[in-house]
Amino acid sequence: MLILQLLLLFILSKVSGHHHLYFTEEDGIYRMDKKQSHLEPEQVLNLRQISGELEKTGLENNKRKQRFQWTVQRIRLSPRERHLAASLKCTHTEELRCVVVRLERRRFLPLDPQHVTLTLEKVFSFEWATDEVLFYTTLEGLRSSAVFRLDLTSSGSRITSVFEEMQPDVFVEVALTRDRQILTINCNSRTSSEVLLSDIATSNLEPFVVQPRQLNLLYYVEHWRSRLIILANTGLGQEYQVVQAPVSEPSMDSWVSLFAPEPGTTIKDMDVVGDHCVLFARTPVSELALIVVPLIHPKNTYIVQLPSWACAIKTNKPGLADQQNMLEFLISSPVHPPVPYCLHPENGLLLSGTGDGSSPENQADYITTRLEACSQDGTFVPVTLFHTVPVEHLRQAPLLVHVYGAYGRDLNMEFYPEKKVMLEQGWALAYCHVRGGGERGLSWHRQACVGGKQRGVEDLQACLHHLFSLGVSSPSLTALTACSAGAVPVGALCNRHPLLMRAVTLQAPFLDVLGTIEDHSLPLTLEDRDEWGDPVGNPEHRHIITSYCPLHNITPQHYPSMLLTAYSGDNVVPLAGVLKYTEQLKKAVHTHFSMKPKSECKPAPNIALNIQPGANHLGPEDFELMLEEEALELAFLYMELGLDPPRPQRKRRR
Repeated sequence: MLILQLLLLFILSKVSGHHHLYFTEEDGIYRMDKKQSHLEPEQVLNLRQISGELEKTGLENNKRKQRFQWTVQRIRLSPRERHLAASLKCTHTEELRCVVVRLERRRFLPLDPQHVTLTLEKVFSFEWATDEVLFYTTLEGLRSSAVFRLDLTSSGSRITSVFEEMQPDVFVEVALTRDRQILTINCNSRTSSEVLLSDIATSNLEPFVVQPRQLNLLYYVEHWRSRLIILANTGLGQEYQVVQAPVSEPSMDSWVSLFAPEPGTTIKDMDVVGDHCVLFARTPVSELALIVVPLIHPKNTYIVQLPSWACAIKTNKPGLADQQNMLEFLISSPVHPPVPYCLHPENGLLLSGTGDGSSPENQADYITTRLEACSQDGTFVPVTLFHTVPVEHLRQAPLLVHVYGAYGRDLNMEFYPEKKVMLEQGWALAYCHVRGGGERGLSWHRQACVGGKQRGVEDLQACLHHLFSLGVSSPSLTALTACSAGAVPVGALCNRHPLLMRAVTLQAPFLDVLGTIEDHSLPLTLEDRDEWGDPVGNPEHRHIITSYCPLHNITPQHYPSMLLTAYSGDNVVPLAGVLKYTEQLKKAVHTHFSMKPKSECKPAPNIALNIQPGANHLGPEDFELMLEEEALELAFLYMELGLDPPRPQRKRRR
């Protein structure tokens, strides 16, 4: 299965040039000649060379290797494949770097340093406008606010400033439209957008504004022929719809509606493929689908159904030589490995890389059930349940419940091998799409912002009650898991109803909401006020945050066992808040048990804090470290739920 996963991931990690196919390995970037595929791949970029480290032996070298472990993040080829730009990240310090490599048709000499033309520090996003002009943004702390232009000349290089965003809560990125005709400078905050365009088909690359920033207006731009195709939240209820405008008159006054979804259907993303606009949407029954809008005849819009188990989509950015009239993508779920698909929008033909539209594994072994739980205010909250036996037979099954519910982001439902293993060991896996996330559109997020944050906690509680009422597991066999801001509804529910679950695992958990949003020195405090409120300038916001903040509502009672994993260099969720939460929780547990007679006491919960080195808020990228974390979490869950150790998998007979 691992080989299959690597093969499928390679499909979307490759970059196709005119003459070569480029791909990444652990030690760098390689390319294969398209016309001479029998030749061995040649190395274009050696990561050891970039770090400046020489291969040595001994303990000192091991420390050095750990410090300078670089990974390739993304690759961009210049239009005629004369240069390659690649962004690198240091896995332990989160340091970012971009290298520009001069490409030649002939094969490289091994480790020839002359091909590395330039190294740029702190580069976050970057795109080629021409073979000699690269636009890029830099990251200062956690903020990207400036755009620069790199000109490669015969005598060297020249860097000039192109744009700087002055508003501190705005994040700036550069991107190319799919047809590579327009460079976009995207300036987004949590509540507004402003996009600048640079027409790279002309000699004048001076950017111009599409629509000036306007509070609560969000929009994203693609290009088709001489028109802009815009995804904007100007639809009914401030939800997304598709509009168009001439490139020569791009402002909102010129926007004409192309497509607005039916009520209950939400647009998640957009791509322009040939003469079609392809929308990634979530239907009223919470399934993923593709909506194809023919740009010449938009009234002929049609829907492409995806497999009912599909929960995540990842698209492939077309290479220089790739066809522009088809869309390649992967679909997956937490328990279904990625499956490659190809859509031909002109005729609606959807092809699967496996031929029959199923994953390489037997899909019948896994059941995907979509439920709805009625929350306290009558709102129906979607729940996705994965299991291997009918729901009525799940009473004795251990249950792992996942939740997030913040920033308008959908709960992560990409494939994770350990989830597949758990399912095969008899677990049920529930994904609660509580308000605050984006599963049911922008309004789903707005309902649980600032003053509505309590709704996410109420939704999670309703999901658990609904699962138990259907006969899915029981509190003594239930564990909750979340990362980052998903720890807020979990921590709040543990304070209010600690007997609804037996164990909790949290990764990089955000638990001190009040203390973090009060601290102006932290990098995300200002922009996070749109999500959580302003406890310093608004007494009502302070009261609301105090009412649910996990840290500030700890009380002596019987808590579930917890495993908290934090990272010492995490700039997004400071370690101090996790340490403070753990200390207060242990004190509350101790106080509770010291007040109870021993005869009345249940076994004390285990409160474990796992502090790991590194600054990656999303956890380690190193494969072995990832396995160690996952193994520790599984061992913790099996121990706390009183389960027998996992059974070795039997090989299936062919």
